[in-house]
Amino acid sequence: MTQQELHNQRLLKEAEMRTLGYYSRRHFLRESAMGLGGLALAAMMGCHSRPKTTPIVFDPAHPLEPKLPPFPGKAKSVIYLHMAGAPSQLELFDYKPELMKMDGQDCPPSLLAGKRFAFIRGVPKMLGPQAKFAQYGDSRAWVSEHLPHFSTIVDEVSFLKAVTTDQFNHAPAQLLVHTGSPRLGRPSMGSWVTYGLGTENQNLPGFVVLTSGGKNPDAGKSVWGSGFLPSVYQGVQCRSEGDPVLFLKDPNGMDRDLRKASIDAINQVNAQEYADVNDPEILSRISQYEMAYRMQISVPEVMNIADEPQYIHDMYGSNPSKGSLANNILLARKLVEKGVRFVQIFDWGWDSHGTDASLAIDVGFINKCRQVDKAMTALILDLKQRGLLDETLVVWGGEFGRTPMMENREGKQNPFKGRDHHTDAFSIWMAGGGIKKGHVHGETDEIGYSAVQGKVDTFDVQATILNQLGFDHTQFTYDFQGRPFRLTDVKGQVIKEVIA
Repeated sequence: MTQQELHNQRLLKEAEMRTLGYYSRRHFLRESAMGLGGLALAAMMGCHSRPKTTPIVFDPAHPLEPKLPPFPGKAKSVIYLHMAGAPSQLELFDYKPELMKMDGQDCPPSLLAGKRFAFIRGVPKMLGPQAKFAQYGDSRAWVSEHLPHFSTIVDEVSFLKAVTTDQFNHAPAQLLVHTGSPRLGRPSMGSWVTYGLGTENQNLPGFVVLTSGGKNPDAGKSVWGSGFLPSVYQGVQCRSEGDPVLFLKDPNGMDRDLRKASIDAINQVNAQEYADVNDPEILSRISQYEMAYRMQISVPEVMNIADEPQYIHDMYGSNPSKGSLANNILLARKLVEKGVRFVQIFDWGWDSHGTDASLAIDVGFINKCRQVDKAMTALILDLKQRGLLDETLVVWGGEFGRTPMMENREGKQNPFKGRDHHTDAFSIWMAGGGIKKGHVHGETDEIGYSAVQGKVDTFDVQATILNQLGFDHTQFTYDFQGRPFRLTDVKGQVIKEVIA
């Protein structure tokens, strides 16, 4: 062996010894003594301590057992009506006569400078309100002619007229509203609620999703996913026409006893797997199989609206022979009446760009208003007459608002009247569940472009919903990837002005 080879071998040996030293306890203690002392001092002084959080007792074997919230909540359940595509507040609740005076004029440069829009390019024309407005009830709330039934119950609701968001595309904006993040991977609001409260009916899912309008929302099924929470808390999508849940019926040649025997056999395998690897998600899977078996009996009964009396169908405008938004809203009442904790309704078709008649603010939008007006009014009245409104929080809204100017794609006016996406102001209403009656919170400027008073954002709405259910949104967390997460992330304040 040459001198150079011996020298290289010696250097390699020394490097190996140094590497081994890095992993020795003696080396660690000698080299990090000052660091350990600093950590100890920081702990004694209370630095970097984790905030106190609300402990949730999670039993993987019984994940949906009913739980008490940290403090008494006014609401026991939530019905969230999301008009996917974003309805125009300027044709519904935010009356702006000054905007009518600007109808057809070129948009002022001040409204365009430094702003980003989904489709507007160049200089669009201003678009006055495409509806007549009047004041209703003791609260004198402004409502357009497009919602004649809803105008009769304005004294039951609170309006939020200065809601804002920072997302101007549908999918991320919908995710932000329902998961607290514009990106995929976070649990939906319904998942958080069922994780925190469980459900009062062990034969039904705690979180049910109903869709209408022919399509799912732009964000897809992620808006009712469980994210990093156990999968048992994700929303269960049901249908108002045909089988409520796909594959709910026993296949040909299998009766209920055989189905039970097959589930028992599968869960025996799952139980053995859990004994081997101790993964709590396996217990959740066992619970889901058992829930599916119970749902075969309970779900068809609850989801059958044909047995409702005719006056209820007249009230909602529902039709048992054909799926519709009205059917879903009636189902929402039945579900909370049976103990379901969170019902999420998505109705697609509210994206009023003016690119065709179905998406025109003076054609398709009016049709969508007709589809929801009677049913959402009936929901409030029906819950009230059954003594359920005080403990059921109803929320109605979209993912953002619409611009006071017309949309013009590539600098050219669209063939029909329409409005682009708008992040600076939109309207939401809430009712029941301890919310003030006949109240208006927030105000926009004279043309409905910006919030000028009572400005809130989607995190504030989420914080308020959790508050009404008995949770402090800052303390309601779940540990994931080394830190506590919450629905409202690091933002949000309860909108105390709308709480009774």
